[in-house]
Amino acid sequence: MISEDERLDAIFHALSNRTRRQLLADLSDRPARVNELARPYDMSVNAISKHLFVLEKAGLIERKSEGNSQTCVLAAAPLADAEAWLAHYRQYWTGQLQGLAQFVESRGDLG
Repeated sequence: MISEDERLDAIFHALSNRTRRQLLADLSDRPARVNELARPYDMSVNAISKHLFVLEKAGLIERKSEGNSQTCVLAAAPLADAEAWLAHYRQYWTGQLQGLAQFVESRGDLG
């Protein structure tokens, strides 16, 4: 079993590439076969498969075999883990910005 840190590492690694983020966006519309996913990109099916492997390793997609082809399906649940991690920092920055706003308002018109 992998640790929470290892799971987050895999998720953020998968999300660090724009092609993989776009593949997730594509799959958010509907499941698709690997060759369908590769069509809009200027890369081979093999290259897309490598990106899909990274997404699968992070738990962000699932592949289902259908005869000679594979259909990929978005598995968005792991994104909740990443969002929870980010939420801590969102709270921090919200607090920092609120403090700055209060400071500026307390200074009044300096001109």
